[in-house]
Amino acid sequence: MTSNDLGDFLRARRARLRPGDVGLASYGARRVAGLRREEVAVLAGMNSDYYARLEQGRERSPSPQILDSISSALRMDDEAREHLFRLAGTVPEGVRPRPRETVGSALRQLLDGYPNAPAFVLNPATDFLASNALADALFSPFESVDNLARMTFLDPAARSFFTRWERAAEAVVAALRHAAGLDAHYRNLHDLVGSLAGESEEFAALWSSHTVYGKTRDGKELLHPDVGPLSLTFQTFDVRGASGQQLVVYQAEPDSPSAQALALLGSLHATRHQGSATER
Repeated sequence: MTSNDLGDFLRARRARLRPGDVGLASYGARRVAGLRREEVAVLAGMNSDYYARLEQGRERSPSPQILDSISSALRMDDEAREHLFRLAGTVPEGVRPRPRETVGSALRQLLDGYPNAPAFVLNPATDFLASNALADALFSPFESVDNLARMTFLDPAARSFFTRWERAAEAVVAALRHAAGLDAHYRNLHDLVGSLAGESEEFAALWSSHTVYGKTRDGKELLHPDVGPLSLTFQTFDVRGASGQQLVVYQAEPDSPSAQALALLGSLHATRHQGSATER
């Protein structure tokens, strides 16, 4: 996160659009990708010098009306628009409680109530706060199950575990961007971004692209060394009463090969766990 996150975000969004995407004709050679600042200003119905000051960080207090116009001009979806508003400081600090880093006993019991589905709890920095037995089995190929972003970019197992690694990598960075817009001063997230940007060029490139979205449901194509390919869907739920926590539940289609593979994975994990306990 930089001192001009708003300007960086606007430039990144502008670079994604071509004149034809927004109904404009293209004239002359373009030195940079995407729309020109003047074109965004025209689309947003504002002075081009004012828009330039926004991108340069010389204007930091745009009105909600200005932000609405810019978000429409740059074809932002709801989540990107929300991120834009928060970067501009239109949400007063202190309104959003700090993320809670501990999981209550009732939520842990709920996790264990999904014996046939991997379920786990993440904070906004994608730290694993709790997981059930099948989630432990699912992520067992990783050296450490501590932070989903670090696992995705730094653990060698991720490249084979996520069969569509590029998509998984983009999704986790986009979720981090979304979380940063909700709370730019969250220390865990700030430290994670700084660390990963220094350790992974791929993370740094994705972070600088300013892609932002939160996931509530999607598909996952995984390859587990013990049971083979898994085609799963997942649902994400905000945890009421525990700010920042998200419950993630993976599921397989009933009676599908992936469901059978998950059942086998759970059985293998339980057998190994019992064997380890016996040895002790």
